[in-house]
Amino acid sequence: MYSLDVNFLKDRPVYGNVTEKKPKATLPAGDKVPIYIGVAVAVFFPALLGTVLWFLQSQNADIEEKIAGLEQENQQLESKIGNIKKIKQETNTIKSETQALVSVFDQIRPWSAMLQVLRDRIPAKVRIESVKQIAPDNPGEGESTNPAGGIEISGVARSFNDVNDFLLSLQQSPFFKSTDGRIVTAELVEAQLPDGLPDGAIIKPDKVVKYTISTNLSDVPASELMRELEQKGTVGLVARIRSLQKTGVFEK
Repeated sequence: MYSLDVNFLKDRPVYGNVTEKKPKATLPAGDKVPIYIGVAVAVFFPALLGTVLWFLQSQNADIEEKIAGLEQENQQLESKIGNIKKIKQETNTIKSETQALVSVFDQIRPWSAMLQVLRDRIPAKVRIESVKQIAPDNPGEGESTNPAGGIEISGVARSFNDVNDFLLSLQQSPFFKSTDGRIVTAELVEAQLPDGLPDGAIIKPDKVVKYTISTNLSDVPASELMRELEQKGTVGLVARIRSLQKTGVFEK
């Protein structure tokens, strides 16, 4: 006889510790795009930030190097400017000293020329006994002085008119100031008798005018009196002035 072997355990529901396995959740392929974007952003931006930071540091280093170079050039320029200012100052000092020397030189009135002027302009009836130089007066406030000074002439003349003629003649000379000449003293005195008169000789001395004339030298620069100086024989001074005119110190 046939036996029927049926296993009913397979058909029973599972009880106790038996657990059912749940299927895993999976994302569709299209849902992974945000993840890729996030990963890309997390990688790209730090890299970009690092590149930008490196570029800025490089630029900063270049700028600092240029600033250092400009500061060095500035120091060199300041040194050169200081040297230029020093040279200008020395040049101005030399020019000032030269002009001061020229100013004094331009007021020179050689005595040889002055005496020749007196010989040319003295009237026949006037005699000069002494000539002395007068130093420039110290000017007061608001006044100017004549750096050339003046001269004082003493002597005798036949008459007061002769003394006046002598003064007028001096005032017409370019070597003297026409407005500053004056007769300081003029008095009638007995003329001095000549030496060698015989003993017992009685001679009545003539009357003469003893005078003193004062006049200031002209303040016209010597460089403007070249022709007059040449006529009076002052060749040395004229030659020096012409030499200085060639150098540009004197204006022609």
